Amino acid sequence: MSKASTINRFRTLESLARKFRKDLKGVQRRKKTPQRKGTTAVAGNDFVLVFAHNGVGKTRLSMEFKNLGKKEDTRDTLYFNAFTEDLFYWDNDLDEDKDRRIKFKAESHFFDGLDGMDIEDQVRPILHQYADFDFRINYAAAEIRFFRDVTIAGKRRRLEDIKISRGEENIFIWCFFLAILQLAIEAKKGQPYDWVKYVYIDDPISSLDEQNTITVAAGLGSLLKREDNNLKIVISTHHGLFFNVVFNELKGKRTPESKEDIKRKAYILHRLNEAQTYTLEDTGESPFLHHVAALEELRAVAKSGKISQYHFNSLRSILEKTAIFFGRQHISTCFEGLPKKALYTRFLNVRSHAKYSVFESESITSTDKKMFREILSVFLERYAFRLAAVASATARTAVPPHR
Repeated sequence: MSKASTINRFRTLESLARKFRKDLKGVQRRKKTPQRKGTTAVAGNDFVLVFAHNGVGKTRLSMEFKNLGKKEDTRDTLYFNAFTEDLFYWDNDLDEDKDRRIKFKAESHFFDGLDGMDIEDQVRPILHQYADFDFRINYAAAEIRFFRDVTIAGKRRRLEDIKISRGEENIFIWCFFLAILQLAIEAKKGQPYDWVKYVYIDDPISSLDEQNTITVAAGLGSLLKREDNNLKIVISTHHGLFFNVVFNELKGKRTPESKEDIKRKAYILHRLNEAQTYTLEDTGESPFLHHVAALEELRAVAKSGKISQYHFNSLRSILEKTAIFFGRQHISTCFEGLPKKALYTRFLNVRSHAKYSVFESESITSTDKKMFREILSVFLERYAFRLAAVASATARTAVPPHR
């Protein structure tokens, strides 16, 4: 039987940020027995992984973590979050619609020392894993122009000053950050980014399909597991599949020759019902399946009877993600060995068909609701998710939250 996870409460995001820094840095704890006086060192972790839904405060938490490392003109945290993305913005040439480029805020410490570092040669091989466009950086003008080589009528042509899509822009900025992270990992004293001791990465992906999500997560894990990486890392995300892949990438030894295993902590962060108290659940070494919170909602609506088309779609999505997590491709995997495997699969396939759209106003029949409850019950019984832990933790008042 697995050990029950630890759940703690915090009043502020600053206290949470301090907790994460202690997790990474390590602490001195008092020895427990009266015969042994003094303290004993608790080694720090290499990584802290945090899953939290949107709206909990992940971006603000990353800034609190960063601010704890600022002292006058010094700093210790390289971060990626929504503010990082805001360092890049489009100048679209509204008059002629030809001279399009992305401007970047060169005054930010994020870009300190890049000129002359050949950052393009660092970004390009990463970017070309995901996209087919290219770019040039003009540091004096603080701008980036994009181009794409295409074949038209059998001839190669270069399309200059193109406008890339929002998804392409997001992946470019992410690849730009990864290139800087590489510089920080490799930095010697006196080189750009030698000040980086901690890295905080918040929700690095958006608008990616599952295959690219896995690719991005695996690529990040590979970079962070480098033998020469001595930086302490926090990764927070609302994306369950991304969380799961990173969780499984950042375990074991960095290389087959490494003597020690990677040290990490993994948490689920909640702030229920817009409360001012945050709950932090330590997942231990059990991989976190990202749909636990959604399952709690589905169980509640199954009990109340207020089942909508959205809940059928949500249940199917959970089954799909579970199948992918276990290396399979079809929801029928979740019903393997059950006499009603084909019936459950067919029902969810029909109920999730386009004609039953999310916006459909028709009522759900009692027969469909009964089948929904049955499938949900079978799924929960088979995979034995522990759904009530966080809710019960927030109800307890015996242990005061951290301030």
